[in-house]
Amino acid sequence: MANSYRPRSHRKRRSAGRVGLAGALTGAAGIAVVAAGIAVLQPDGDGGGSLAGEGGPASTPSPATGRPLTFTTPEGYGYRLAAVKTGVDPRPFGDGRPPPSGSTYAYADYVITNTGQRPVLLDYPADLFMPRSGVPDSARDRCMPQPGIPDSMCTLPNSSKVTARLEGSKPPVRDGADTLIPAGASYVVRVASDLPVEDDLDPSDLRLYVWNARYTSDRKGVELALP
Repeated sequence: MANSYRPRSHRKRRSAGRVGLAGALTGAAGIAVVAAGIAVLQPDGDGGGSLAGEGGPASTPSPATGRPLTFTTPEGYGYRLAAVKTGVDPRPFGDGRPPPSGSTYAYADYVITNTGQRPVLLDYPADLFMPRSGVPDSARDRCMPQPGIPDSMCTLPNSSKVTARLEGSKPPVRDGADTLIPAGASYVVRVASDLPVEDDLDPSDLRLYVWNARYTSDRKGVELALP
């Protein structure tokens, strides 16, 4: 691909090796180290712009979703993902300046669940894709296609944020510079375009795909079906 741009949510990926919960540890000594690491984890507060609200996002009932899919990273971390909805909004995160007249921002919500028995890195595997025709001319060189996803679809630079905890799930926790999902916890994540799109973009034309090589061994996009 001539343009080496990758969506911001993936450019900022932190090494899963920094999770600090020793995924490769085995035996009794490994269990003891993991237990000690869990004991010092603190509930996440501000979240550096990735989490909502003091002390973590609010707890809400589970929304309706499309068919969930499970992904496993090379380190053995398990994530279940399920799409909730797509939409357009001049302030998809409820703050910031509105876009220029005649434009808006695209977004999608999905549920992420830690399917394992220990905390895992809070990562954002899903990217928002939209028809290239719905992207202003000034931003089309930033809208990248990906293998396995229709050529008419592309993804702009985007930001992701946890907006809710589901069914009493524990809040995210901090381990040094990393943010982790406790075992079994489920959150709603909103991913929104950083660049404006045409304000007549139909939300039904938006899609969520997982395409990063950490989650798809063949690097081809896997769609998260909407309800």
